[in-house]
Amino acid sequence: MRITHISYERLNLKLSEPYTIAYETIDSTVNFILKVETDSHIVGYGCAAPDKIVTGETAAEVEDAITNTIIPLLKGKDPFTYALILMELKGMLGKKSSSLTMVDMALHDLIARKADVPLYRFLGGFQKSIATSITIGILPLNDTLIQAREFVEKGFTILKVKGGHSLEEDIEKMTRLHEEFPDITLRFDGNQGYSVIDSVAFVKATSQIGIEIFEQPTKLEKEERLGEVMNQVDIPVMADESLKTLTDAFRLAQNERVDMVNIKLMKVGGILEGMHINSVAKAAGIESMIGCNDESALGISAGLHFALSRPNIRYADLDGHLDVLDDPFKGLFHLKNGVLYPTEAPGLGEIKY
Repeated sequence: MRITHISYERLNLKLSEPYTIAYETIDSTVNFILKVETDSHIVGYGCAAPDKIVTGETAAEVEDAITNTIIPLLKGKDPFTYALILMELKGMLGKKSSSLTMVDMALHDLIARKADVPLYRFLGGFQKSIATSITIGILPLNDTLIQAREFVEKGFTILKVKGGHSLEEDIEKMTRLHEEFPDITLRFDGNQGYSVIDSVAFVKATSQIGIEIFEQPTKLEKEERLGEVMNQVDIPVMADESLKTLTDAFRLAQNERVDMVNIKLMKVGGILEGMHINSVAKAAGIESMIGCNDESALGISAGLHFALSRPNIRYADLDGHLDVLDDPFKGLFHLKNGVLYPTEAPGLGEIKY
């Protein structure tokens, strides 16, 4: 099987509900869709969701990478040599992680389709479904409760709450959420908004709630602070912004700074790199969650298949497609009562695009 033709499309996607995190408000996203055709008539698809802060590239830089680097490199290649292709491409792209992810995704899609199995089974097939959290951005208290109520009524059992602007407001929100929804699992993402002192104070003030995960409370530039928090609290501390590369994973593990890592394919460079990072985490006794950016269902599908493939991946935060308007990739997987299920179609699923 050889790659014969590569094309792409830029999708400017609006979000139905703009949301706020500790450092920005987001109301739209750009996705690039890569279509890779072969001489065996098998077609694979990949998705890039660039974000200058998270993935190190702008939309214009992704488009330049596609036309001037990715297309020339891929033509004539055998997709089964994906490790070599991705190594070469990584050297050429540098820190453009979602561009690399897009190619990684398309190559994995191709080879799973060639094998005629869903990608999660090709990668290991450890489990057949996984529960996802759904995210509530930074909102006033009453709006937070209203949105939580809507999500719970839709069947979600895990709420991930964004914070980091105000310690007092965050404590009040989490307390009220627990009072109103005592059976719902709560996670909290500080998005680098806290100091070590604030982080410890937050955990102590919410100790009766049973918060499942405390995600990236402190600044990524001061990574040692994550370890200081971890050593003073009794709930799992997770790295997100502090984890972008395999080297980051090794350093975090070596220095015992976190209990968990958030592996976002767009952030780390795709499934192959995600596998390496997850292996380092497993060796260190660190659990993994698969997260996401604001992505079409195509990108989320890749995250889902990866999440289902390995025993060390017990958590998912794969809700980035839910607010995307006019998503052309709906139907690649199923969501029921907050649980994600892949279809049994080959590769990333049946794509009508």
